[in-house]
Amino acid sequence: MALEPGDGPEELVATLRSLDRDPAVHAVLVEHPLPAPFDFFRAVDELRPEKDVDGVGARNLGRLVGQRPVHVPAVARAALAIARHYHLPLDGETTAVVGRSTTVGLPLALLLASPPPGGNAAVTVLHSRSGELARRLAGARTIFSCVGRPGLLDRTNVPEGAHVVDVGLSSVPDPDRPGSQLAVGDADPRALDGWAGSLSPVPGGVGPVTVAELMASTVRAWRSLVRGEGVA
Repeated sequence: MALEPGDGPEELVATLRSLDRDPAVHAVLVEHPLPAPFDFFRAVDELRPEKDVDGVGARNLGRLVGQRPVHVPAVARAALAIARHYHLPLDGETTAVVGRSTTVGLPLALLLASPPPGGNAAVTVLHSRSGELARRLAGARTIFSCVGRPGLLDRTNVPEGAHVVDVGLSSVPDPDRPGSQLAVGDADPRALDGWAGSLSPVPGGVGPVTVAELMASTVRAWRSLVRGEGVA
């Protein structure tokens, strides 16, 4: 069953129900955001947790809260994977997540706060309207930002020596190529150069790792549904 041009929310829901019942389908990813009048969360909640490989359905998020995840959102897994690869301070350390979306910020905060294999960190969740970021970020040794606001983080609010994992993604005009756009993160790399302990690049940082984590989740889904293995 495939969607056709002009199909609406009910056809999308019916398609996902069909994919969920199909034993030949082991993993489903619903791209988002969806245009109006589509409801992304209503759509993705049609999937059983094992097939919701991006881990953003209500049942997967609920299992993450209960520290019994099936699939964890790939962006959150990618951000944690980068922090672990570079041995950034997490275990028991003051850590901040700037962003509270249900698909990135909140799942990332839950993953960071969870016991191993989570980050086991002391996590503060902030957002674009928290205000006084400098005061609220003071003492944070690692900062994860996923707001989507260019230039949000700079020397005025990032503690000297703190590590920044930039999950934000926005498009801004390219000053060197009129009519073109540049992909940028939440952090100002020029301002933080020589100030932050480290800064993941945008593009080329969290994005490629997210793709790898999504593929790993797809393999785990296949193992669960075909071979009866766990996926956590």
